[in-house]
Amino acid sequence: MISSDGIRGYNDMIILHLVLEKPSYGYEISKAIKERTEGAYIIKETTLYSAFTRLEKNGCIQSFYGNETNGKRRTYYRITETGREYYREKCREWELTKKVVEKFTA
Repeated sequence: MISSDGIRGYNDMIILHLVLEKPSYGYEISKAIKERTEGAYIIKETTLYSAFTRLEKNGCIQSFYGNETNGKRRTYYRITETGREYYREKCREWELTKKVVEKFTA
């Protein structure tokens, strides 16, 4: 399993990637991260919602309520143009980070 410290700087990129594919809500995003990493990374709820708050404050995502008819309404998130640019920037940063770290792996 990946430690949260090792991936902390890339939570935004992961979340933005998922809402780039389609608007989504917290539990669905958390579940998708766990499934895509085959359980190697499980994002904590507090980490996820802190990221939503930060990304929305920075104009990278917008929240909106779903149209659920049963139970509590879900808050969904969609990416903005600012978020798309930030995502591209984080992807470029990741490529550089991988190159640097690979210089020190066996």
